Amino acid sequence: MLQGPYGDPDQGRLLIRLPFKIFAVVTVLLPATGFIACIIVSLIYHYEDTTFFFQVSNYLPSISSSVAHVPERYIWRVCIGLHSAPRYLMSFAYFSFYRGRFSGRERLLSGLALLCSLAENTGLLLLTYVSSKENHRFHDNGFRVFAGSSLVHMLITCRLWYVIKRSFESEDVSYRRKLRLFVLNAACCLASCLLYKRHNDRCEPGVYTLFAFIEYLMVFSNIAFHFTAFWDFGSKELIVATPLIRH
Repeated sequence: MLQGPYGDPDQGRLLIRLPFKIFAVVTVLLPATGFIACIIVSLIYHYEDTTFFFQVSNYLPSISSSVAHVPERYIWRVCIGLHSAPRYLMSFAYFSFYRGRFSGRERLLSGLALLCSLAENTGLLLLTYVSSKENHRFHDNGFRVFAGSSLVHMLITCRLWYVIKRSFESEDVSYRRKLRLFVLNAACCLASCLLYKRHNDRCEPGVYTLFAFIEYLMVFSNIAFHFTAFWDFGSKELIVATPLIRH
């Protein structure tokens, strides 16, 4: 005869135990390898379609054009779709971590960091699943949400880790990594906007190529910033277990 609620005799049994370092590496590798694969496939099979703009010389596809064709579009969508759930989970993991350390203004900032992190991931999903060729307006709005919330999230995170490292000197390395990656990402974001404007205003050869390259740096600096969780939670584990039911 089956015993207990739902016939489960193994209440509290461990189902999955995954080191957070593995969880972080897999989460980061999905967008990184997917993006590199899309760039390579675009250059090999869709070079003219992704690099020809306004009859000027160009040698690299932009992010939007490199994920707009088939099979690049599906490679990118699969990688971003698979990595989105762990990213949402990581947002709440950081929020829980901050709540255990902060009170007052910093706790409010940790809540804002959570909202920005969720908006960043949602914006990324929007610009991923709605390509610029399908609906340019939605794609552009998704990019704006992603880029804006990403920068605000990085800035708030650096502020929170500055407070943390003042009390825990061991966290100084994590803070410095985050700060450098934030500065790099912000600089790339500004440079890409200036280069894109110059390209549209003057149509000079090579400017769009430089714009695309800066876009790549912006993507990888964003990925690297989130990868700092590898060190922040390196000693932790992701555990799934059946709940203990107390009578």
